[in-house]
Amino acid sequence: MDTEATLAGKLALILPHLNERQRRLMLGAEAQALGRGGVSLVARAAQVSRTTVHAAVGELETTEPDRTRSRRPGGGRIAVEDQDPTLLADLDALIEPATRGDPMSPLRWTCKSTRQLAAALQAQGHQVSHVTVARLLAQLEYSLQAPRKLLEGKGHPDRDAQFAYLQTRVTEALAAEQPVISVDCKKKELVGAYKNEGREWQPQGQPEVVNVYDFVDKAVGKAIPYGIYDVGRNTGWVNVGRDHDTAQFATESLRRWWRTVGCAAYPQAKQVLICADGGGSNGTRVRLWKVALQALADETGLAFTVCHLPPATSQWNRIEHRLFAHISMNWRGRPLVSHEVIIELIGATTTRTGLTVQAVGDTGSYPTKIKVTDAELAAVNLTRHTFHGEWNYTISPTTNAA
Repeated sequence: MDTEATLAGKLALILPHLNERQRRLMLGAEAQALGRGGVSLVARAAQVSRTTVHAAVGELETTEPDRTRSRRPGGGRIAVEDQDPTLLADLDALIEPATRGDPMSPLRWTCKSTRQLAAALQAQGHQVSHVTVARLLAQLEYSLQAPRKLLEGKGHPDRDAQFAYLQTRVTEALAAEQPVISVDCKKKELVGAYKNEGREWQPQGQPEVVNVYDFVDKAVGKAIPYGIYDVGRNTGWVNVGRDHDTAQFATESLRRWWRTVGCAAYPQAKQVLICADGGGSNGTRVRLWKVALQALADETGLAFTVCHLPPATSQWNRIEHRLFAHISMNWRGRPLVSHEVIIELIGATTTRTGLTVQAVGDTGSYPTKIKVTDAELAAVNLTRHTFHGEWNYTISPTTNAA
């Protein structure tokens, strides 16, 4: 092994354990010991400048070394913000030009990367690099952040009262050992070799290969997972359709859940409390939802009490964070190559708090644009609750259960 490689290996082991002054003296001592050409050799081995090594040799020759400090008096580079007193203010104005600076800033409508910020500062006469900009942003207490969904639009004045009313109904139903379910349709998923957000462990350098473009394969279509979360039993049931998310699809999902899971879990049930969003296939204004739910009530002999969440609060539906969030985490980074894979991944979802999930496929046809007449709607045995009857109502059987 040559001298430079040997020296580089030794310095790599020792230097990380020394402070700045000790590292400098170590380099100077090595350069002195090597004699002619030692400064250049040490500089290459330690990956520092020859000026640094020359200074270290000179420091070794001082008769009275200062043991109270690591850096020699006056040593070190002067911070750019100390040399340029307006730099921090100008950078701060670029980040939030509408509130802190010129609203006509060139970065008002562009992505504010460190390189673009550095270029804008250089155009103003500042001598700064993108690396320095990153350091200064941290100094100004900025950080990389993504937009957060918190704005819900105009809230209804009875929003909190509706949540309280819904919680009271849930508590009463659970105390009476009646089923309480939270329902919703998860977003439609592309079926095929498409990129799925997230990452999973794979052999290094061997990522899953997927399509470049997310064009829908019409022969396969999309997967439409309609979920039912049993609040009392902490279980999920998902009906994965292929056609359309309609009110008939929603009620068919309820029908399948009751036949396969619900009737066995609640043999003494007389009614089912459904917590649902205010929109979508099971929305407050969807006539077909009420008509289809009446047919299900007649078929099962159950009364269905529906309590909708107030407007613009769908993210607070229990099913979102107790079922759908865990399904998304379970299949993150995995291409959903077929309906069967989707069903298996949903069914394999569990949590440490005991959540279990069942999933089934649904190949049924659910046409859209079905009109419900006033007479059909009037035939629904619907009782509106005294508090916001448009949000809270009970649909009872009109015939004996089969």
